Amino acid sequence: MDHNLETDLKNTTWICDKVRASDTYAQNLYAALCNMQWQRLEVMAILKKQLWHCSWRYAGGIIATIRQQGDYIDWYCSGIGSEEEGFGLGCRTGEGFVPEGQVTEEIETDLQQLGWMPISYDNL
Repeated sequence: MDHNLETDLKNTTWICDKVRASDTYAQNLYAALCNMQWQRLEVMAILKKQLWHCSWRYAGGIIATIRQQGDYIDWYCSGIGSEEEGFGLGCRTGEGFVPEGQVTEEIETDLQQLGWMPISYDNL
């Protein structure tokens, strides 16, 4: 079994459709991939403590690839604030955007359907 959340996301049509249809969903998925580890909901993965994680830059690239537009910088740091708050990185900001490392209920539910659960770095 492949323990790669990126592969599962890119190969799941309904997830890709949601990412393409909504900036908020796309950003929330980006944020959930940042500062978070993910583990397959399988006995061996849990026993072996196999975890998947990625950098903020890599997470932004996953979202850009799924959306088939832009690149990682379009999502990078999108959860830390707007230009008015001093984060003038030219990143997207929007209603419903959440900080990096936050997993919304919708994202957690969707990824659980794919067979993944979040594991905070605090819970190691």
